[in-house]
Amino acid sequence: TASHVKYVVIAGDLVDGVGVYPEQIKELTIENIYEQYQAVAKLIEQIPEYIELIIIPGNHDASRKALPQPAIPQDYAEPLHETRKILSLGDPCAVSLHGVELLLYHGRSLDDIIAATPNVSFHTPDKAMKLLLQSRHLAPIYGQRTPIAPEKRDFMVIERVPDIFHTGHVHVFGYGTYRGILMVNSGAWQDQTQYQKKMGLEPTPGIVPIVNLQTLKVTPR
Repeated sequence: TASHVKYVVIAGDLVDGVGVYPEQIKELTIENIYEQYQAVAKLIEQIPEYIELIIIPGNHDASRKALPQPAIPQDYAEPLHETRKILSLGDPCAVSLHGVELLLYHGRSLDDIIAATPNVSFHTPDKAMKLLLQSRHLAPIYGQRTPIAPEKRDFMVIERVPDIFHTGHVHVFGYGTYRGILMVNSGAWQDQTQYQKKMGLEPTPGIVPIVNLQTLKVTPR
């Protein structure tokens, strides 16, 4: 299966960041964000060159927190670019791979959707993603946990119907379909932090969703 992989898409939070949540500094192995990007660059270097790498920022990355987020600044992402060729984009963004339209979004507003909607939790990210698609907007709740920049144009509107809607943020793997759209939340690589434990969030680390671009079938690995 691995030999057929042509793209690796990371929907934000390449690093832990610093000061993202209360008392985070106590749990960090690497307390310098520049060194965090150097560490992730060493991991990314192990991905074969024939695989194209696409990344967007998340709320833990060294990009502005307000949505939409620009791509990770070169000052921080330089170790990644020195390691190999990558396509670094903003959050959210649309990408076409072999005619398959991907809507990439880190998923910061999933916090607000989950808090405001009955029977939707961190453990059912696909239900929250479905509500975003139904709203045709990636941040439909204003003034809560999701910071939104005062742009002249609303970049959070879903203007084109994607084939695949890919998010992250909640650290829980999940997928589903809505009106022919494949929804994938790619989970995380980190076990439960003390902050997540207080919130009642149990991550599902180490699960890789592999998507067949011809059939849109998901194979967890």
